[in-house]
Amino acid sequence: MSGAGDLWLRRYHPAPDARVRLACFPHAGGSASGYHGMSARLAPEVEVLAVQYPGRQDRRREQPVTDIAELAGQVVGALDGEPSDRPLALFGHSMGATVAYEVARLLEHRRGIRPHTLFVSGRRAPSRVRPENVHAADDDGVLAELERLSGTDARLLQDPELRELILPVVRADYGAIERYRRAPGPEPGCPVVVLVGDADPLTTVEEARAWADHSAAPVDVRVFPGGHFYLEDHLEAVVEVVAGRLAAPAPSGRE
Repeated sequence: MSGAGDLWLRRYHPAPDARVRLACFPHAGGSASGYHGMSARLAPEVEVLAVQYPGRQDRRREQPVTDIAELAGQVVGALDGEPSDRPLALFGHSMGATVAYEVARLLEHRRGIRPHTLFVSGRRAPSRVRPENVHAADDDGVLAELERLSGTDARLLQDPELRELILPVVRADYGAIERYRRAPGPEPGCPVVVLVGDADPLTTVEEARAWADHSAAPVDVRVFPGGHFYLEDHLEAVVEVVAGRLAAPAPSGRE
Protein backbone atom coordinates (compact mmCIF):
# COMPACT_ATOMS: atom_id res chain seq x y z
CA MET A 1 0.00 0.00 0.00
CA SER A 2 1.10 3.54 -0.58
CA GLY A 3 2.29 5.89 2.14
CA ALA A 4 -0.90 7.91 1.72
CA GLY A 5 -2.93 4.76 2.28
CA ASP A 6 -1.03 3.98 5.47
CA LEU A 7 -1.91 7.46 6.73
CA TRP A 8 -5.57 7.48 5.75
CA LEU A 9 -6.79 3.87 5.87
CA ARG A 10 -7.03 1.45 8.82
CA ARG A 11 -7.38 -2.32 8.41
CA TYR A 12 -8.51 -3.62 11.80
CA HIS A 13 -9.22 -7.09 10.40
CA PRO A 14 -7.09 -7.66 7.28
CA ALA A 15 -8.88 -9.94 4.85
CA PRO A 16 -6.70 -10.48 1.79
CA ASP A 17 -9.16 -12.99 0.33
CA ALA A 18 -12.25 -10.82 0.79
CA ARG A 19 -14.44 -10.51 -2.29
CA VAL A 20 -14.95 -6.76 -1.80
CA ARG A 21 -13.44 -3.82 0.10
CA LEU A 22 -15.59 -1.34 2.02
CA ALA A 23 -14.20 2.14 2.76
CA CYS A 24 -15.95 3.58 5.83
CA PHE A 25 -16.16 7.31 6.58
CA PRO A 26 -16.69 8.66 10.14
CA HIS A 27 -19.17 11.28 11.34
CA ALA A 28 -18.15 14.79 12.41
CA GLY A 29 -15.68 14.47 15.27
CA GLY A 30 -15.46 10.72 14.71
CA SER A 31 -12.48 8.53 13.94
CA ALA A 32 -11.63 5.33 12.11
CA SER A 33 -11.93 3.26 15.29
CA GLY A 34 -15.69 3.82 15.25
CA TYR A 35 -15.84 1.18 12.52
CA HIS A 36 -13.93 -1.50 14.45
CA GLY A 37 -17.14 -3.37 15.28
CA MET A 38 -18.42 -3.30 11.73
CA SER A 39 -15.04 -4.47 10.48
CA ALA A 40 -15.04 -7.45 12.86
CA ARG A 41 -18.53 -8.51 11.80
CA LEU A 42 -17.92 -8.22 8.06
CA ALA A 43 -14.54 -9.97 7.95
CA PRO A 44 -13.36 -12.12 6.26
CA GLU A 45 -15.91 -11.82 3.43
CA VAL A 46 -15.58 -8.02 3.32
CA GLU A 47 -12.41 -6.09 4.16
CA VAL A 48 -13.16 -2.78 5.85
CA LEU A 49 -10.86 0.17 5.16
CA ALA A 50 -11.72 2.62 7.94
CA VAL A 51 -10.83 6.17 6.93
CA GLN A 52 -8.85 8.25 9.43
CA TYR A 53 -9.31 11.98 8.93
CA PRO A 54 -6.52 14.37 9.98
CA GLY A 55 -6.70 15.88 13.47
CA ARG A 56 -7.68 12.83 15.55
CA GLN A 57 -6.07 9.90 17.33
CA ASP A 58 -2.71 9.09 15.71
CA ARG A 59 -3.19 12.09 13.35
CA ARG A 60 -3.99 14.53 16.15
CA ARG A 61 -1.05 16.81 15.35
CA GLU A 62 -2.40 17.47 11.85
CA GLN A 63 -4.86 20.23 11.08
CA PRO A 64 -8.39 19.03 10.25
CA VAL A 65 -9.52 19.47 6.67
CA THR A 66 -12.30 22.05 6.66
CA ASP A 67 -13.62 21.55 3.12
CA ILE A 68 -15.60 18.44 2.15
CA ALA A 69 -14.46 18.46 -1.49
CA GLU A 70 -10.83 18.75 -0.45
CA LEU A 71 -11.25 15.96 2.09
CA ALA A 72 -12.84 13.71 -0.53
CA GLY A 73 -10.01 14.43 -2.96
CA GLN A 74 -7.38 13.45 -0.41
CA VAL A 75 -9.20 10.21 0.37
CA VAL A 76 -9.35 9.37 -3.34
CA GLY A 77 -5.60 9.94 -3.48
CA ALA A 78 -5.15 7.40 -0.68
CA LEU A 79 -7.47 4.90 -2.37
CA ASP A 80 -5.38 5.20 -5.54
CA GLY A 81 -2.77 3.12 -3.74
CA GLU A 82 -5.19 0.22 -3.23
CA PRO A 83 -5.07 -2.76 -5.60
CA SER A 84 -7.87 -2.79 -8.18
CA ASP A 85 -8.37 -6.55 -8.10
CA ARG A 86 -11.61 -6.36 -6.07
CA PRO A 87 -14.67 -4.11 -6.09
CA LEU A 88 -14.75 -1.16 -3.71
CA ALA A 89 -17.88 -0.04 -1.85
CA LEU A 90 -18.31 3.08 0.31
CA PHE A 91 -20.11 3.58 3.65
CA GLY A 92 -20.43 6.90 5.47
CA HIS A 93 -22.40 8.07 8.50
CA SER A 94 -23.57 11.67 8.95
CA MET A 95 -20.78 13.95 7.64
CA GLY A 96 -19.09 10.76 6.44
CA ALA A 97 -22.05 10.04 4.15
CA THR A 98 -21.44 13.31 2.32
CA VAL A 99 -17.70 12.63 2.09
CA ALA A 100 -18.42 9.14 0.74
CA TYR A 101 -20.82 10.61 -1.84
CA GLU A 102 -18.18 13.05 -3.07
CA VAL A 103 -15.59 10.26 -3.16
CA ALA A 104 -18.01 8.19 -5.29
CA ARG A 105 -18.37 11.10 -7.71
CA LEU A 106 -14.61 11.56 -7.99
CA LEU A 107 -13.88 7.86 -8.39
CA GLU A 108 -16.40 7.41 -11.15
CA HIS A 109 -16.12 10.60 -13.13
CA ARG A 110 -12.41 11.37 -12.72
CA ARG A 111 -10.92 7.90 -12.24
CA GLY A 112 -13.44 5.86 -14.24
CA ILE A 113 -14.04 3.53 -11.28
CA ARG A 114 -17.66 2.85 -10.35
CA PRO A 115 -18.07 1.77 -6.71
CA HIS A 116 -19.95 -1.44 -6.00
CA THR A 117 -22.44 0.37 -3.71
CA LEU A 118 -22.65 3.69 -1.89
CA PHE A 119 -24.13 3.41 1.62
CA VAL A 120 -25.23 6.76 3.10
CA SER A 121 -26.30 6.74 6.73
CA GLY A 122 -27.81 9.41 8.95
CA ARG A 123 -27.53 12.22 6.43
CA ARG A 124 -30.06 14.07 4.34
CA ALA A 125 -29.59 14.33 0.59
CA PRO A 126 -27.28 17.10 -0.69
CA SER A 127 -30.29 18.91 -2.15
CA ARG A 128 -31.91 19.17 1.29
CA VAL A 129 -30.06 22.10 2.87
CA ARG A 130 -30.85 23.39 6.36
CA PRO A 131 -29.49 26.62 7.86
CA GLU A 132 -26.98 25.44 10.49
CA ASN A 133 -24.23 27.25 12.33
CA VAL A 134 -23.14 24.97 15.16
CA HIS A 135 -19.47 25.46 14.30
CA ALA A 136 -19.75 29.17 15.21
CA ALA A 137 -21.28 28.50 18.64
CA ASP A 138 -19.26 28.70 21.85
CA ASP A 139 -17.99 25.52 23.48
CA ASP A 140 -21.16 25.05 25.54
CA GLY A 141 -23.23 25.40 22.37
CA VAL A 142 -21.26 22.71 20.55
CA LEU A 143 -21.50 20.42 23.58
CA ALA A 144 -25.25 21.00 23.77
CA GLU A 145 -25.60 19.92 20.14
CA LEU A 146 -23.61 16.74 20.75
CA GLU A 147 -25.76 15.94 23.77
CA ARG A 148 -28.91 16.55 21.71
CA LEU A 149 -27.73 13.94 19.23
CA SER A 150 -26.86 11.47 22.03
CA GLY A 151 -23.42 10.82 20.61
CA THR A 152 -20.62 9.23 22.63
CA ASP A 153 -18.43 12.28 21.99
CA ALA A 154 -20.67 14.32 24.28
CA ARG A 155 -19.76 12.12 27.24
CA LEU A 156 -16.06 12.18 26.41
CA LEU A 157 -16.06 15.96 26.21
CA GLN A 158 -17.10 16.33 29.84
CA ASP A 159 -13.43 15.72 30.70
CA PRO A 160 -11.62 19.10 30.45
CA GLU A 161 -8.43 17.61 28.96
CA LEU A 162 -10.30 15.59 26.36
CA ARG A 163 -12.49 18.58 25.60
CA GLU A 164 -9.43 20.70 24.81
CA LEU A 165 -8.12 17.95 22.55
CA ILE A 166 -11.30 16.98 20.73
CA LEU A 167 -13.50 20.08 20.59
CA PRO A 168 -11.44 21.89 17.90
CA VAL A 169 -11.78 18.84 15.64
CA VAL A 170 -15.53 18.64 16.22
CA ARG A 171 -15.89 22.35 15.46
CA ALA A 172 -13.79 22.05 12.29
CA ASP A 173 -15.85 19.10 11.05
CA TYR A 174 -19.11 20.90 11.75
CA GLY A 175 -17.82 23.88 9.81
CA ALA A 176 -16.94 21.66 6.86
CA ILE A 177 -20.33 19.96 6.66
CA GLU A 178 -22.37 23.09 7.42
CA ARG A 179 -20.64 25.03 4.63
CA TYR A 180 -20.89 22.16 2.16
CA ARG A 181 -22.88 22.71 -0.99
CA ARG A 182 -22.91 20.20 -3.79
CA ALA A 183 -20.88 21.40 -6.79
CA PRO A 184 -22.33 20.92 -10.29
CA GLY A 185 -21.43 17.70 -12.03
CA PRO A 186 -22.62 14.15 -12.71
CA GLU A 187 -24.16 11.97 -10.05
CA PRO A 188 -22.78 8.54 -9.11
CA GLY A 189 -23.90 5.67 -11.29
CA CYS A 190 -23.56 3.05 -8.57
CA PRO A 191 -26.47 1.71 -6.51
CA VAL A 192 -27.18 3.72 -3.34
CA VAL A 193 -28.46 2.35 -0.03
CA VAL A 194 -29.81 4.97 2.39
CA LEU A 195 -30.02 4.18 6.11
CA VAL A 196 -31.73 6.50 8.58
CA GLY A 197 -33.19 6.56 12.09
CA ASP A 198 -36.89 7.36 12.24
CA ALA A 199 -36.31 9.95 15.00
CA ASP A 200 -33.11 11.56 13.71
CA PRO A 201 -33.25 15.31 14.46
CA LEU A 202 -30.81 16.03 11.63
CA THR A 203 -32.43 13.95 8.89
CA THR A 204 -36.09 13.19 8.34
CA VAL A 205 -37.08 10.10 6.41
CA GLU A 206 -38.30 12.39 3.60
CA GLU A 207 -34.92 14.15 3.49
CA ALA A 208 -33.22 10.76 3.36
CA ARG A 209 -35.45 9.55 0.53
CA ALA A 210 -34.34 12.59 -1.48
CA TRP A 211 -31.04 10.77 -2.14
CA ALA A 212 -33.00 9.34 -5.08
CA ASP A 213 -32.37 12.69 -6.78
CA HIS A 214 -28.61 12.12 -6.54
CA SER A 215 -28.09 8.78 -8.19
CA ALA A 216 -28.31 7.48 -11.72
CA ALA A 217 -29.01 4.02 -10.25
CA PRO A 218 -31.71 2.58 -7.99
CA VAL A 219 -31.86 3.89 -4.40
CA ASP A 220 -32.91 1.62 -1.53
CA VAL A 221 -34.02 3.33 1.73
CA ARG A 222 -33.88 1.44 5.04
CA VAL A 223 -35.47 3.03 8.13
CA PHE A 224 -34.42 1.96 11.64
CA PRO A 225 -35.83 2.87 15.05
CA GLY A 226 -33.77 5.56 16.77
CA GLY A 227 -32.10 8.91 16.43
CA HIS A 228 -28.95 10.19 14.78
CA PHE A 229 -26.78 7.42 16.18
CA TYR A 230 -29.35 4.68 15.59
CA LEU A 231 -26.61 2.37 14.30
CA GLU A 232 -25.07 2.03 17.77
CA ASP A 233 -28.19 0.12 18.85
CA HIS A 234 -28.77 -1.62 15.52
CA LEU A 235 -25.26 -2.49 14.35
CA GLU A 236 -26.12 -6.14 13.69
CA ALA A 237 -29.06 -5.15 11.50
CA VAL A 238 -26.98 -2.57 9.64
CA VAL A 239 -24.22 -5.11 9.04
CA GLU A 240 -26.84 -7.54 7.72
CA VAL A 241 -28.00 -4.93 5.19
CA VAL A 242 -24.42 -4.14 4.15
CA ALA A 243 -23.32 -7.77 3.90
CA GLY A 244 -26.43 -8.72 1.95
CA ARG A 245 -25.93 -5.96 -0.58
CA LEU A 246 -22.21 -6.65 -0.99
CA ALA A 247 -22.93 -10.33 -1.63
CA ALA A 248 -24.58 -9.30 -4.89
CA PRO A 249 -22.50 -9.15 -8.07
CA ALA A 250 -20.62 -5.90 -8.53
CA PRO A 251 -21.58 -3.53 -11.33
CA SER A 252 -19.09 -2.86 -14.09
CA GLY A 253 -15.95 -1.39 -12.53
CA ARG A 254 -15.34 1.07 -15.36
CA GLU A 255 -17.59 3.54 -17.09
